[in-house]
Amino acid sequence: MHYSNYFLAGLTALAAEATAECSREMLQAATASLIAAQTAGSSSGITALSDTVTYTQNAKAATISTGILSQALKIDHNRSSYDTTQCATYTELIVTDTAKPYVIGTQMHFTDSKITKVETLVTTTGDWLFNAKNTLKWAITESWAEIPSDKRDSRAVIQAAADAYCDIFNNKSVVVPWGKPCARLEGGSYTGNGSASDRCDVGIPSGVALTNRRYVIDETVGAVDVFLTFGGNLPDSHEFRVEGGKLRYVHTLTVMT
Repeated sequence: MHYSNYFLAGLTALAAEATAECSREMLQAATASLIAAQTAGSSSGITALSDTVTYTQNAKAATISTGILSQALKIDHNRSSYDTTQCATYTELIVTDTAKPYVIGTQMHFTDSKITKVETLVTTTGDWLFNAKNTLKWAITESWAEIPSDKRDSRAVIQAAADAYCDIFNNKSVVVPWGKPCARLEGGSYTGNGSASDRCDVGIPSGVALTNRRYVIDETVGAVDVFLTFGGNLPDSHEFRVEGGKLRYVHTLTVMT
C-alpha cells in the first residue's frame, strides 16, 4: 500500500504532538505541584488540573478541594513514577507527624495535558498494619533508581509480575517471579532486614480476590502501581519494583477505617 508523503508527515506530526503532550517532564511537573499542594493544604496549587476532574478518596467520590489536600502536611518522604504511555502518575507520600500520621498513595490520569482523574488512598492509624515511622524507616533504605535502558523490562513483563503476585492470593497454582532478595513493606511491617536473604513470599493469604485493578507503569524504574479492591470491599494499593523480570520490592496500602 502506498501512502503520500503528506500523509506520513501528518502521522509523524501527530505522534510528536502526542509525545509532547505526555512527556515525562510534564508528568514530573504535575507531581511536583501535587506535593507542593499537599504541603500547603490547598488543591488549587495543582497545575494542569481540569475544571471537571473526577476525584475519589478511599474509593469514594469526593471533592478534591475538601479532601486530604485541604490539610497542610509536613511530608517526610515522597516518590513518584511516571507512565508516559497511559499518561498517568503514581505518588507515595509519607507523613510521620504524630498528631496526623499518614501514608498516602495517589494516581493521577491525564487527558490532553489536563488532570482529569485523581484517585487517592489515605491510610492512617487504624488501617492495616499502619505505622508511618516504620514505613519511612524502610522506604528510605530501598533503591527505586532508574534502570539502565538495556536492562529494563517491558511494560508487559512488569505488569505480568504484578498480576502474578495479585493472582496468587486467590490461586496458589500461579507462578510468581519472586526475586532474591525481595522485600514487602505492608503498612509499617517489613518482611526483610536489608539482607540478601530477604523474602516477600511470606504471609500471603488464600481465597482472597484482588479485583478492579488500575495500573500505572514506569519502565524506567521498573515500577507498577496497582489500585485495586482487596477481598471484595477494601480499597488497596500494591506497588512493585521489578528487576530482570523478578519482584524486588512490594509496597502495600490497605484502607480499613
